Amino acid sequence: MKPILILGGTGKTGRRVAERLTSRGLPIRIGSRFGEPAFDWENPATWESSLRDVGAVYITYYPDLAVPGAADAIGSFSRLAVESGVRRLVLLSGRGEEEAQLSEQSLRDSGADWTILRASWFCQNFSENFLLGPVLSGTVALPAADVPEPFVDAWDIADCAVAALTEVGHVGQLYELTGPRALTFAQVTEEIAKASGRDVRYVQITAEQFTSMLAQEGVPAEVLALMTDLFTKVLDGRNSHLTDGVQRALGREPRDFADYAREAAGTGIWGGAK
Repeated sequence: MKPILILGGTGKTGRRVAERLTSRGLPIRIGSRFGEPAFDWENPATWESSLRDVGAVYITYYPDLAVPGAADAIGSFSRLAVESGVRRLVLLSGRGEEEAQLSEQSLRDSGADWTILRASWFCQNFSENFLLGPVLSGTVALPAADVPEPFVDAWDIADCAVAALTEVGHVGQLYELTGPRALTFAQVTEEIAKASGRDVRYVQITAEQFTSMLAQEGVPAEVLALMTDLFTKVLDGRNSHLTDGVQRALGREPRDFADYAREAAGTGIWGGAK
């Protein structure tokens, strides 16, 4: 079998896709600036060598499909993939993001055998990078109102991606991926506190306070704009409803946030009670 190219193969979902495929004895190629060959979204000259002799591609876009130029890049890459003989392309997208849907359409227009995974907020945002620091500090401060979000486990996303990359029946499918229940950020921190034995609470702040906090931490301007847009627009309740994407793709229920929290706490990432 030809290698499966995993773009963003060291990221939250990409490395999990890589692990699942490798455990099944399937050949993979990690697409990153430090890969061999190197892949860089900002340097189209790196795309062709990464696609050489590849059978399928899992596509994640950095920093986000909502940034200007993402749809053009997805379209150009997808067309090149098809021209290179790579038919099956699986795109990770986001729920409720109008800009991301432009990239989805670019994928559809490429002539590829496509599958789209339109995911909710990742559970793993609380234990890997973004919100790990705030959890460890005991206070998660965000400009998110009392609006529930059906957080999805990154392992469920990875399993859906692997199914779409390796099995029949997923071509032309758009799977909206959510967890089995919707939780507010206050409820999420309660689950983390229960699982970890730590005192963790949620504090709602204004968008201006959030922007100022990120700027003081040295967050790049383009990422700052993305994060502000996420909390002021996407997390407005439009994605609070549950979907059956995981069930349709895998034939099983998605993992609950409480299961994720217990597993994460068991790794020691959040430490013990304080």
